[in-house]
Amino acid sequence: MNVYPKIASAVMISLASLSGHALTNDEFKSQQQSIDAQYKSAMAQCKAMKGNAKDVCEKEAEGNEDIAKADLAARQNPNEVTQYKARLARAEAAYEVAKERCDDQTGNAKDVCKKDAKAAYEKAKGEAKVQRAEATPATSPARKAADVSNARKDAAQNARDAEFKAAEQRCDALSGAQKDACLDEAKMHFPK
Repeated sequence: MNVYPKIASAVMISLASLSGHALTNDEFKSQQQSIDAQYKSAMAQCKAMKGNAKDVCEKEAEGNEDIAKADLAARQNPNEVTQYKARLARAEAAYEVAKERCDDQTGNAKDVCKKDAKAAYEKAKGEAKVQRAEATPATSPARKAADVSNARKDAAQNARDAEFKAAEQRCDALSGAQKDACLDEAKMHFPK
């Protein structure tokens, strides 16, 4: 199972549902029940699997449920906070699945995989924070510009730090002068 098409389709469905009006209580309850039914169905399909494939399947099911619930909350109460939480749910779901997929690997390859997953998560989380800053009202245009600029700066720094850790982990597979050269290149490519 590939997580990205599944999460992408869940995101597209969720985004389409966000474009409308706030839900009535009956609509909200109905959609909650639908989310619960989809989750139970997905988990039932996972039971037939073995090993890490089962674990990945379960993380995908949990992630899709979390995304759907966050999107439903954003549709029920549309504001920058609930929309931020929905974007964050997508990032966290993708991260959890990616980490679980890394368990198929061993040694340094597994460590690199997890660091790459963390870097992608930090980037997505940073983008969510920037979008939240852009959507949050401010007392003045200058204040808003400063808030967005700070969010972008923090997001870029966190993503760069995570990417550096992934590059550093790749260097651990090397030794001696090769490892030193690899680390120097990583430091140059991802300055602090």
